[in-house]
Amino acid sequence: MNNIAIFASGSGTNAEALIRYFTNHTFVHVSLVLSNKADAYVLERAKNLGVSRVVFNKAQLNQAGFIANILKEHRIHYIVLAGFLWLMPDDLLRKYERKILNIHPALLPKYGGKGMYGMRVHEAVAANQEHESGITIHFVDPVYDHGEIIFQAKCPVEASDTPEMIAAKVHQLEYAHYPRVVEEVIRKSIQE
Repeated sequence: MNNIAIFASGSGTNAEALIRYFTNHTFVHVSLVLSNKADAYVLERAKNLGVSRVVFNKAQLNQAGFIANILKEHRIHYIVLAGFLWLMPDDLLRKYERKILNIHPALLPKYGGKGMYGMRVHEAVAANQEHESGITIHFVDPVYDHGEIIFQAKCPVEASDTPEMIAAKVHQLEYAHYPRVVEEVIRKSIQE
């Protein structure tokens, strides 16, 4: 079984979609949810779905070996970021090279980088009168929203769309594609 740890900072809708998708899966299991916020609703979602939870702070994340040891205890093979806003430390990037995935709510390289997350992205898309937006799933490297792109999906943006309307369209793409793309990355890795 290929065990996934999900890192999340917020309400956890993508985390829940991933957990549900991989429930009773033949070769993938979400074993752990980690959050840098003790009050993040993702922890409640994980608890309700029977997934172990860990809360950590920035010092613990950047303390070499601290998170790696937790992941080792849970036999984690892949890390999936789902609304996690901190950079991954070097020790995890080395240990999980090409095994850390992130989803970004825009078509990278547009609207990426430090500070570009959540509604900020959708507000920028609307302000710039873009005709489309979407999602980008990519491998994680030391730079925000920079790693190799694995998959993108697009949605139209109408002139009358508010940032909230754009967000709703993008969320539908996230739920439809993120679990499937994670599954495919793991399947390919197994076959190599």
